[in-house]
Amino acid sequence: MSTVYDVPADVLIGKLAEKLKDMVAPPEWAKYVKTGVHKERAPEQKDWWYYRLASIFRRIYIDGPVGIERLRTYYGGGKRRGVRPVQFRKGSGAIVRTALHQLEQLGFVQKTKDGRVVSPMGRSFLDKLAAEVKKEVVKDIPELQKY
Repeated sequence: MSTVYDVPADVLIGKLAEKLKDMVAPPEWAKYVKTGVHKERAPEQKDWWYYRLASIFRRIYIDGPVGIERLRTYYGGGKRRGVRPVQFRKGSGAIVRTALHQLEQLGFVQKTKDGRVVSPMGRSFLDKLAAEVKKEVVKDIPELQKY
């Protein structure tokens, strides 16, 4: 059985984003917002919300249990401050929080006292998707055949 660890992250996240487009709608404010104070502009992709949602879902699978602050740190980056040195800033908390709420409503993530973890339904969904991705990608990447 293939898991999330056995397939390339970018391929899995792209496929997961396509599946999530049918299940959830982005919030109204998503087209105007920056992804953090360290960014100068909003994302250029129209469907960036689904990719962030898929990425957060994968990150919870790998790192769980995680909380909002840890995910904000993961999605943060360097704030350009002119001639002064770059300083690290966390990513947007509203984006992470809303994405977690949407994943909880779908039943893929559940809240525990230690943080958010992937539910059994979410784990099976991701593992089945990883198996599909692996079947498609094995012909392009021969190194994956040993898995």
